[in-house]
This record gives sequence, C-alpha cells and structure tokens, in this order.
Amino acid sequence: MNIKTLLIVYILVSSTQLNSQEVASKVFYLEKIKAEMKIEWPKNRTINLVFHGHSVPAGYFKTPVVNTLASYPYLVLEQIKAVYPFTVVNIINTSIGGENSESGEKRFETEVLIHKPDVVFIDYALNDRGIGLERSKMAWEKMIRLALDKNIKVILLTPSPDQTVDIKEDHSILDQHADQIRQLSKYFKVGLIDTYTLFKNKTKEGFDLVNFMSQMNHPNEKGHRLIADEIMGYFK
Repeated sequence: MNIKTLLIVYILVSSTQLNSQEVASKVFYLEKIKAEMKIEWPKNRTINLVFHGHSVPAGYFKTPVVNTLASYPYLVLEQIKAVYPFTVVNIINTSIGGENSESGEKRFETEVLIHKPDVVFIDYALNDRGIGLERSKMAWEKMIRLALDKNIKVILLTPSPDQTVDIKEDHSILDQHADQIRQLSKYFKVGLIDTYTLFKNKTKEGFDLVNFMSQMNHPNEKGHRLIADEIMGYFK
C-alpha cells in the first residue's frame, strides 16, 4: 500500500471516528438508573441527582428572590415522581449564585462527589463568559473526568439566555460557549441539554424571549419548565 493510499485510508477513518462521536442517547444513557427507579420497596434504593452550577439552577428568579420549587431541578423532581411513583429521589442542589465553573470545579470533590450522585448536571456557561472559553473548558473537563472516573453519569447544559445578548445572532459569546459544551458532550459521550437552542428556537417560532424570563439573565417558571421538560427526555 503506497503513501497516497495510506493517507486516504487515514482521512476516511478519522472522518468516520469524528462523525461517530455523538452525545449520549436519551433513550439508553440512564437505562440502568431508570430500571432502578421502577423497583418497589424494600428492594429499591435512593437515587441522588446533583445539580451543580450558578444562579439559574440555584433557583434565583428576580434577584434576590429564590423560587426553589419553580426552578428546573425541582420541576424535574415533580415530573420524575409522576413517572416513577415507587422511587425515592434526592434533588441535591450545590449551585451558587454568581459562581463560574472554575470555582465550581474547586469544590466538585468535596461538595458534589461526596453525595455519591447517580447523575450530575453541570450548568455554568452563563457565568463562564467572565473567564473565557479556554479556562472554562479546562474546568468543565476536570469535573467531567472526576465524575466519569467514579462511573457517575454526567449531563451538561448549554446556557440559558441573557437578554443583553441577541439570541437570534448565531455567533455570540453565548453561542460560542454553547458550542464548546456540545463538543465536550460529544467527546466524553455524556448527556446534553441544549438549553440555548431551546430558547433560540422559541424566538424563531415567533415567541418573545421576555415571556420566558424573570429578569435580564434569569428564566421565569415558564423558562425553567422548558429546561425541565428537556431533561425529562433522559428519564422516559
């Protein structure tokens, strides 16, 4: 086989490997966990879902109000209990308002992994604009690797909107962070909730973004429900 043929084969193989990289399947990624959630007492066990991020998963609506029960982690709990009436589920929220992923990574082992989560949700992109793409990528990768090393399922979230950024634009800073998170989910083959695309599609359908927001950079209950409904795709 000559060099030219070898080069063609290499390109074809590389292209196939790249194209085969997909985010984790919504149908199969949490298959084992979903099966456990159907088990009845006394053979069942507690399922721990940890939500790690900034003010949005923490439940901040119009600051300083924290509307915990209308935030997406607890809307997910509500829906999970409707689908899995036998399961015992802990929603553990380790999110801190104003935090970025570098700060979140520093406390990941001591405040997240200590809970022995079955699934970790990571949502930091909105605040990661302050540290930039390179630094945020390093922090997200560290958290993902730490979780995967302990066989914990990981689901990444792209940012929810900030009305100071035009969501109809396709190359904004939030688009860039969203794209980086999509690439991380493909590389590590973990779950993805493409929040930014959810809201972007709503505006393309003619909805006014303000209808989904409680303030400039925090969703209202309607916005949180969009995110929760998408997360539930992994639990059905």
